[in-house]
Amino acid sequence: MHKYLRAIGFSEVKKRDALQGLINEVVEKTILRRNKTENGKEKNLEEYTSVRDFAADEDDIVYAELFLDFAHGAGICVRGEFDDDNCFLYDYYFPYLRGNHISSNENITIERQSEKESYAGVCDDIKVGVSLIFYLQNMIPYKRLKALKRLPIQGTSLILSALSVDGTIMMPIEKNEYEKQRIKKATNERNQLIAQARMGDENAIESLTLEDMDIYTMISRKIHKADVFSLVDTYFMPYGVECDLYSILGEIIEIHTDQNRITKEEVVFMTLECNEMTLEVCINKIDLYGEPMVGRRFKGVVWLQGYINYP
Repeated sequence: MHKYLRAIGFSEVKKRDALQGLINEVVEKTILRRNKTENGKEKNLEEYTSVRDFAADEDDIVYAELFLDFAHGAGICVRGEFDDDNCFLYDYYFPYLRGNHISSNENITIERQSEKESYAGVCDDIKVGVSLIFYLQNMIPYKRLKALKRLPIQGTSLILSALSVDGTIMMPIEKNEYEKQRIKKATNERNQLIAQARMGDENAIESLTLEDMDIYTMISRKIHKADVFSLVDTYFMPYGVECDLYSILGEIIEIHTDQNRITKEEVVFMTLECNEMTLEVCINKIDLYGEPMVGRRFKGVVWLQGYINYP
């Protein structure tokens, strides 16, 4: 059972037969019913958001991705391939959250994972400070471009989203308008220094080193009398041994709730600004401690996913 299945409202799905029923529904509503509709044999289907995509690789193996929403923008993706008789062969599934905000326009590297036909992406965005490693949601466009030998491709953008099974709502750090502008200016200047340092500018590297030493000294002095979360506004840090898990703290800029249409469990969707980057997080309301509101902060461990917009 996938650990983050509960994040989209399936906290009570713990047995294989219940999971198999969900997988069958995804396959039926994305392949079978759509085929009937396209052939004119069935109309007025129940409303749902479903996406299917297919691609053949270099060995003419046809892979398929079947997405079906069970809440607004969140659901289950089933992946597999088609045999010579055009029958779908199920391989594996994963829960997903479909984001709506572009998080980065930096170049992305894709690598296949070892145990199955799934992929991880790596994005080096100077705003975050670490290399972002995410689980690739839309594998099929990548395999299609790879089969056509059009990779690497420039001009992509990245939409990041995340699922969480344990989160806490925290109050914001009080800042006036002057402090907000000062922080924004300092962040822009630091990003410029990081960009220059990546180009090999020794003066920029020295400036960043001295700035980090000053920040470390200041925090070490203040931490004896203040809580760390009153000093650190947001953060984005790797968590545990899995490369696509992160511990984050971000400011909530948008929020809405929805119900899982099968279980009726309430799911909370939050758009966060974390280290000057925007991403969306989905969490089951029973796993969220505190009352989420715009302006407050979300702290938790998330499984990071990414959707690449290919030009």
